[in-house]
Amino acid sequence: MTNGVALRCSQGAFQLDCAFGFGDTPCVTALFGSSGAGKSTIIHAIAGLLRPQSGRIVLGGETLFDSERGIFVSARDRRIGVVFQDVRLFPHLHVRGNLLYGWRRSATRNSAAAFDAVVALLGLAALLERRPQTLSGGERSRVALGRALLMNPRALLLDEPLAALDAPRKAEILPYLERLVHETKIPMLYVSHALDEVARLADRMVVLDGGKVLAEGSLFDVTARLDLFTGAHPIPGAILEAVVARHDSAHGLTELALGGESLVVPSIARAPGSKVRVRIDADDVMLALERPVAVSANNILSATIAAIRADGANADVQLSLGEARLIARITSRSLERLALRPGMAVFALIKSVTVGGREPG
Repeated sequence: MTNGVALRCSQGAFQLDCAFGFGDTPCVTALFGSSGAGKSTIIHAIAGLLRPQSGRIVLGGETLFDSERGIFVSARDRRIGVVFQDVRLFPHLHVRGNLLYGWRRSATRNSAAAFDAVVALLGLAALLERRPQTLSGGERSRVALGRALLMNPRALLLDEPLAALDAPRKAEILPYLERLVHETKIPMLYVSHALDEVARLADRMVVLDGGKVLAEGSLFDVTARLDLFTGAHPIPGAILEAVVARHDSAHGLTELALGGESLVVPSIARAPGSKVRVRIDADDVMLALERPVAVSANNILSATIAAIRADGANADVQLSLGEARLIARITSRSLERLALRPGMAVFALIKSVTVGGREPG
């Protein structure tokens, strides 16, 4: 195991018993689940702030914790940058001082040029002489990210860094996080219960519930699994990768290539050939046996039914568009009326598409 954990620990009535990998190349792994699923407990264990009862933690091929071998590397010596939801800046230091704190704690000291690069990456130049209490929530989050980066970490752990921010502040900081992912190539573990954040940032996804792993794998594979569209904390939609085909400036639209089909979305500022991520919620997909005519929907895609899962009054239908997968949620009555079955050719009418996410580096 190059990067991964296998952990067991108890905290009162809560039991954590999980194992998953991070992937062997620098990537972003999202820990996804509702409050109480065990996400923050895992972050604390990897950071060295919590000692599990048993298990193993390996990062970059180095064992940081192994209960059987009696290994427990201290938090200070793990070289892991952590950004918590409350960011925890030092109020008595200005922004420059907070950043230099991370720089001085680095086991392998970054150069002054690296300090300037982090400041430029996160847009902090105008904030260096200000105190944390004068910053907006988004600005404080950027400073916390910069402090963690200047520790020259082997990995970054981001524990719901946007949870305390309102929608405008989230919109402000997400582009910086995307730049961080694209430019630093540092392995990251990103904790969230917000699928829009995961869609924009993650490569891999680990779904947690009640201290256990429900699913893990690539972002695209996990969000297209039928068994995750039901239960107490369902994933609402599949995330797919598309390519910008062309722009229709006359109508303010962009055409994306997806699984051999064309997906029309509101105009986006990406060059043709760029890869983008789209999220299509299951409730926004309708099915037809014949291609509809004289309808307002711009997106009618040819698809093949890959699998069906009935769940009481509803049925979830997994659709194949080449290698891409999406889910349609219909009523069980519609399933019976259309006599849908795996292998059947259908047309998917897409009512709404959410576009977001970085182009992979």
